[in-house]
Amino acid sequence: MLFYLTTLNLARFLTEEVPTLKEGEQNAESVSAVEAWNHSDFLCRNYVLNGLSDALYNVFCEKKTAKEMWESLDRKYKTEDAGAKKFLVGRFLDFKMLDSKPVISQVQELQLILHDIHDEGMTLSEYFQVAVIIKKLSPPWKDFKNYLKHKRKEMNVEELIVRLRIEEDNRNSERRLFTPNVAKANVVEHGDKYNAKRKPRSSGKDSKLGAKKGTFKKKFVGKCYNCDGMGHKASDCKKPKRAREANIVDDISHDVSNINLCAVVSEVNLLGSNPREWWIDTGATRHVCSDKEMFATLQESENGEKLYMGNSATSEIKGQGKVVLMMTSGKELTLNNVLYVPDIRKNLVSGSLLNKHGFRIVFESDKVVVSKNGMYVGRGYVIDGLFKLNVMAIKPKMNKINPSTYLLESPYLWHGRLGHVNYDTIRRLINLQNIPTFQIDKSHKCEIYVETKQTRFSFKTIERNTEPLDLIHTDVCDLKGVQTRGGNKYFITFIDDSTRYCSVYLLKSKDEAIDKFIIYKNEVENQINKKIKALRSDRGGEYESPFAELCAQHGIRHETTAPYSPQQNGIAEGKIVL
Repeated sequence: MLFYLTTLNLARFLTEEVPTLKEGEQNAESVSAVEAWNHSDFLCRNYVLNGLSDALYNVFCEKKTAKEMWESLDRKYKTEDAGAKKFLVGRFLDFKMLDSKPVISQVQELQLILHDIHDEGMTLSEYFQVAVIIKKLSPPWKDFKNYLKHKRKEMNVEELIVRLRIEEDNRNSERRLFTPNVAKANVVEHGDKYNAKRKPRSSGKDSKLGAKKGTFKKKFVGKCYNCDGMGHKASDCKKPKRAREANIVDDISHDVSNINLCAVVSEVNLLGSNPREWWIDTGATRHVCSDKEMFATLQESENGEKLYMGNSATSEIKGQGKVVLMMTSGKELTLNNVLYVPDIRKNLVSGSLLNKHGFRIVFESDKVVVSKNGMYVGRGYVIDGLFKLNVMAIKPKMNKINPSTYLLESPYLWHGRLGHVNYDTIRRLINLQNIPTFQIDKSHKCEIYVETKQTRFSFKTIERNTEPLDLIHTDVCDLKGVQTRGGNKYFITFIDDSTRYCSVYLLKSKDEAIDKFIIYKNEVENQINKKIKALRSDRGGEYESPFAELCAQHGIRHETTAPYSPQQNGIAEGKIVL
């Protein structure tokens, strides 16, 4: 700000006192000099005010002269500078370098702090800065710190940064050279089943050389999951393999077969799930459905088979059949051997079975995409931590019945209920089973829909044959929630119909419209020696009495627009839009 005022030759008014005229010196030359000084001081004061924020403007606008305002600002921010110095010293003392960040970037941060300290008038020698940077290096740099401390030759900050950069580059290259391969996540690699069992051949020379080098295999320390023994893995166990509990079905006859496993843990303190929703579960080994009406074919069974949950809970299997799912993409997905379990809370699609039958399932960005042979099938999204498929279940038992025999609704009724949506949207809602099923006749035309599509006839153009002040257009508009420094929230326009000359006045409230009209009326009538004959406005409350009474008192014809016809006052409306 001081530089800007200097370029304008106004900086001297920040320090000069207000000149006064003594008795006997009130000649024309001295009076003009005082007036010139007051004008320059006024400019300097307002330039400073213009550079302040709104909050500071309201505080310092009461100062009379530029010198008084500048001294007040100087006293305020000199106190804050003292606090800033303490803050910078605290940042300097608390700064610590971390091994997880590059050393050079941290040194640059420390240099910025030292530069700020220097700007505050607290000078630090360059050797002190070098010693501080060496001291604040992280613990893994301990050996290099000792090397720098014991160097006899003094170095400046630039030389120290060069040495640190070279050392950091060497450490990064060594780290990349000796870093082992990172384990791959979410990738399953299938090798040759024959080569997997075949051990690599090695010659006797290689074995001897390896023994000389001292290479050996570290012994496993842990528990075997097969025999519960210590010191070896289950894959190396010599005892017979234990039968896994995950491959046993608990039924009445205690026959041994594959288990039906479901990875979803039973939910508590939750609302009941929608029986029409389907969720994809990569931990489930079978498709599971709880709604009997969704099955295209169902073979009920009472043999006592049970479905095992991930939390050791069980549910009884009531049958097995086929379910046809209509995906939102329009493709049908047929699920065979779906278990009918009435007690389960969610309908599950087994991800492993889909993968087994050639489907590709991709999980990314909180969504799942299902495809087969490069063809898109459907998708789903994460809801409450689980992936829900966007499907539309086909209920054959309901579809076999003619909807017209039990439904009284018509497509035209639902078209009106849903806000006159198009019939494609109604068909989509029918497929999603959100509304009843019915036949749609596209040949039927909705009267309201056709009426809203009609275009309005254009208004006839009116030739302008008026003289100045014969007709004034006016309108009031708000400032879209923005308030001026003076507290004004609205503005009113007065536009002459003949010359299109527009006058704008700011308002704090709409009831000030009559005061601004009086000011406008006195001004324009005095300038061109004519009287306002007519005033046109909308039907706003600010133009009611006493505004209408003022117009009647001065013989001004007050014209108001017809209801819902702002085009009649289009000149004022168009000016506000612009």
